[in-house]
Amino acid sequence: MDKRSLTETDIRTKYITPAIISAGWDIQTQVYEEFSVSDGRIVVRGRMHSRQAPRRADYVLCYQKAKPIAVIEAKDNKHRVGDGMQQAMDYAEKLDVPFAISSNGDSFLFRDPHGLIYPQVETEIALSELPGPDTLWAAYCRWKDIPDGQAAMKQPYQEEANSRMPRYYQMVAVNRTIEAIARGQNRILLVMATGTGKTLTAFQIIWRLWKSKQKKRILFLADRNILVDQTMNNDFKPFAGAMAKLSPRGGGMERNGKKLDIELAVKKDKDRVNKVDTSYEIYLGLYQALSGTDEERNVYKQFTPDFFDLIVIDECHRGSAAEDSAWRAILEYFDSATHVGLTATPKETKEVSNIHYFGEPIYTYSLKQGIDDGYLAPYKVIRVDFDKDLQGWRPNKGQKDKSGQLIDDRIYNQRDFDKSIVMDQRTLLVAQTITEYLRKTDPMQKTIVFCENIDHAERMRQLLVNLNPEQVAKNRKYVMRITGDDKEGKAELDHFIDPEEPYPVIACTSKLMTTGVDAKTCKLVVLDQRIQSMTEFKQIIGRGTRIDEAYGKQWFTILDFKKATELFADEKFDGDPEQIYIPGNNDDILPPDPTNEGGIEQPTGTNEPEGEYDTSSGNGGADTGTGPWEPGDEPREPKKKFRIGDVEFSIIDQRIQHLDSDGKLITENLTDFTRKSVQGHYATLSDFLKRWNEAERKQAVIDELTAQGVSWDDLIDDLKGKLGDEPDPFDVITHIVYGQPALTRKQRAVQAKRRRNIFDRYSEQAQTVLDTLIDKYADTGVQSIEDIKILQLPPFDKLGTGMELINAFGDKSGYEQALRELENTLYNDEAG
Repeated sequence: MDKRSLTETDIRTKYITPAIISAGWDIQTQVYEEFSVSDGRIVVRGRMHSRQAPRRADYVLCYQKAKPIAVIEAKDNKHRVGDGMQQAMDYAEKLDVPFAISSNGDSFLFRDPHGLIYPQVETEIALSELPGPDTLWAAYCRWKDIPDGQAAMKQPYQEEANSRMPRYYQMVAVNRTIEAIARGQNRILLVMATGTGKTLTAFQIIWRLWKSKQKKRILFLADRNILVDQTMNNDFKPFAGAMAKLSPRGGGMERNGKKLDIELAVKKDKDRVNKVDTSYEIYLGLYQALSGTDEERNVYKQFTPDFFDLIVIDECHRGSAAEDSAWRAILEYFDSATHVGLTATPKETKEVSNIHYFGEPIYTYSLKQGIDDGYLAPYKVIRVDFDKDLQGWRPNKGQKDKSGQLIDDRIYNQRDFDKSIVMDQRTLLVAQTITEYLRKTDPMQKTIVFCENIDHAERMRQLLVNLNPEQVAKNRKYVMRITGDDKEGKAELDHFIDPEEPYPVIACTSKLMTTGVDAKTCKLVVLDQRIQSMTEFKQIIGRGTRIDEAYGKQWFTILDFKKATELFADEKFDGDPEQIYIPGNNDDILPPDPTNEGGIEQPTGTNEPEGEYDTSSGNGGADTGTGPWEPGDEPREPKKKFRIGDVEFSIIDQRIQHLDSDGKLITENLTDFTRKSVQGHYATLSDFLKRWNEAERKQAVIDELTAQGVSWDDLIDDLKGKLGDEPDPFDVITHIVYGQPALTRKQRAVQAKRRRNIFDRYSEQAQTVLDTLIDKYADTGVQSIEDIKILQLPPFDKLGTGMELINAFGDKSGYEQALRELENTLYNDEAG
């Protein structure tokens, strides 16, 4: 047998897998094959999207499940032994392992850059010389400087906590944390973008430390009651029996009429005093519920300071690192415990520093990485600028507001609107723009509208209700205000985030939903709130970054009315938008295909000071309070507020930006992007024609270009407008990319029928099938006629059964040959 004739799969099956098994690796428990290190970035073009090809490591060698220590990349035998090395190195870096191995079935090229096993960086070894698991594990522990006898290092992850295999970055986060604790580190920070599974990561960290008895009593702190309840009922469920909730106020035991399986550790004694049951091993609690009143603080002080071995702080940017934070008192009380902080947005200001408290993050998985890997949803931006937001508005001398108050004589602008002064027409224009967008896309897409304060959220709710009477008539909860002061609204939060619950559709909020709300199906995030904090901005953007393909959520839109998205230009932001569109007055709210018309401009950074809340006054805005916002609070109202009802606002300006398939901001229009993308694969028309003509199925070429971000629907619609009828994808490419004349499908069908004499050798029934295929092509395109199942559908079913029609060509291979000849005839543009 000639080894060079074998496929890569054959090489793996016959040579590499047996070598791995012979070296002592358990193929069932210690080897992952085709392990995912990327689902493929989602690329958005116009209103369409496509996924790039996923990336898979051929073999990941693990000492135990979810504990990778080496990567093997395989190639067929036509390749050199080292041809897979650079790919293996890339995967090894992502998986945080020291060993990268390449093979073509002849031998292994073993990369050991730290000299842990071999004296040189890369060493070629025989297939029989692959090191076994104990050898690589011992070398790995030396590389990580991990002392012997650390039980948690060998403790497997909990397989039943989630039906899915942990993603590669979750493995890295868990393993780095366990390793840091094994080395004696007691303050640990993990930074993981919203939507990347911080809670599941926290569970696996706690599970391994708890099961190995390295940490026996554990406290998990969160800042939202819903987070604690969701965590106990979902990811933390395997802890049932050993786990309880620390809540002196009770609550959270029933949600939307469903009884939650939650044990409370705090109960009133006969004197109505909160008493803690200290017999549990794992406790979950709210910062606020343990650090508020004296009675609440008494709850955690019923534990001895050394009671907990481990404290995990979720969303630790929210206050645990603030020197003057009441929450900090809990951490100081349990100072001897190991503290692990998790956040999507570490906070670094003059007043607050996560890094000062926890140290540098031991692992960071950013929003940009998540989008690039295809685990997080990309997004487009529609930025709407109003004239008076930018130009300002000054009252006439002696002008009074709707309540008769004399309006302070100064210039009011975007900083003031909905804070110190309410402009009814501005709010109406925002609500109208939101409604227009929803009507033109999908009125039932989950939408969060972030407002300045509770009053603003209520006014927005009323306007959206009145602008959407048809939807509200179907269900009164189409629009709901979900703010901290509204019991009914807060009760609807679970329904809003539940993909199976259609209502509420639009949630008007202020601060309540900025963090900790897992709204997987949210497709529209509306910003009518002035945001100066990068931390808060990232948290708000995170409300839409989760992907839910089962419900058609692959990307989302940000509709920005307060220039908040200028923060994209800040160097501290790490996830660029797919497109930024700023409609001008009378422009459609839906962004057009990316184009240079109207001008393009990079986002500009704001020169205003960053802060968690606005305390400015005078021309800059209203005094909103003297202290920082705390979880559960809503923005304070200014001391004096004016309301104006008759000042008109209008939309001005238009600019567009979008990303290419590599995530880089570009300013070409969609045609230019398509030309560059296709020519990157097929430099000349001849190259493209060769690939098209040699392809057994044209659909394969179409799929390849889709993966490169070619937006077929938008391009076909554009060319259809010029031709008067629908073109073939072939004509889209040859015309747009290579400047060739384009034909419609019907024109190609007419040409093919003129040349039908090439089918004279076939029987009458076979010729009838071919004629019908040409007609079907004219109606639905080449993709449909390439599927053999079409012979079972109308109008073919009237010509005979599928098998009878195939037999008219002799057999299946004869039919497929005739179909290839038909396609050659369709795409033969010579005169005829």
